[in-house]
Amino acid sequence: MKLYYSPGACSLADHIALQEAGLPFESERVDLRAKKTASGADFNAISPKGYVPALVLGNGELLTENAAILDYVANKAPALGLEGSLGRTRLLEALAFIGSEVHKNFKPFFAGGSDDEKAKAAENITRRTKYLADSFKGNYLFGDKLSVADCYLFVMTLWAQKVGVQLPAALDAFRDRMKQRPAVQTVMKAEGLI
Repeated sequence: MKLYYSPGACSLADHIALQEAGLPFESERVDLRAKKTASGADFNAISPKGYVPALVLGNGELLTENAAILDYVANKAPALGLEGSLGRTRLLEALAFIGSEVHKNFKPFFAGGSDDEKAKAAENITRRTKYLADSFKGNYLFGDKLSVADCYLFVMTLWAQKVGVQLPAALDAFRDRMKQRPAVQTVMKAEGLI
């Protein structure tokens, strides 16, 4: 497998999940403005969507979108998924919420939004992350073991810190715990984030 990423982008979640899973993979940095990979390839030829994450599987098939890639990783590494008859459904529910209700609200911060747009987005992020913080069942979203949803949520906490959005204290503590994980440190070093 090969993951195409941009440092600190949402693809960081997939990068961390793959590292946590111990699955064999390669990674390649993408310059999203130039649409070129570190090796000089045209990224649009690899992923017609033109943005990360993009995961090329061993058979050449392409997966995009965090929820899909993280679900794939959880299927390949069940320790990062959830058990039980509703386990996968609950995991997809969390991934969808993080993607549609938290991730999307960062757009004004990264796409030149007005101060009013940023203030409204910050309010939405704080409210929606409070819901997540209140639903924690241990050190992580679903208890005391990491899931792929935690990898995605971690990236959102990094973004909030970067743009100055207030998060519930429980999520600040979660971000700090995640930063101590060896796989997280490995990936953040590889992406030049620490």
